[in-house]
Amino acid sequence: MHAATAADREAVIALWHAAGLTRPWNDPGADFDRAVAGVGSTILLLRAQGVLLGTAMVGEDGHRGWVYYLAVTEAARGQGHGRALMAAAEAWLRARGCPKLQLMVREGNDAAIGFYRALGLEPQPVVTLGRFLH
Repeated sequence: MHAATAADREAVIALWHAAGLTRPWNDPGADFDRAVAGVGSTILLLRAQGVLLGTAMVGEDGHRGWVYYLAVTEAARGQGHGRALMAAAEAWLRARGCPKLQLMVREGNDAAIGFYRALGLEPQPVVTLGRFLH
């Protein structure tokens, strides 16, 4: 596992698109750039023989740790790579003293919810509210 650099930008964004994680209202390039440049964030990469297999964007806001853009190439799914990326994200957050990991899953994504529940994550009694700032 290693952290993404600007040289990884195109491959990472292509994986996010292929994994269905992007939405028209979010700019994955801007998300990548902010995470790589941030002092409280990174994008972890999983590679095998130089080929990108997966990503996890991880960051901390001084209160909680967050995981976004967990993605594994379709051909590499079911081999433990998602679990490995989540373990690396947790280790990154623990090293920074974060007391809790949180993530968001879009409504109806039962496969992702099942994956995270199998890792011991539980639904939280909160409602996420938001507003676009641009």
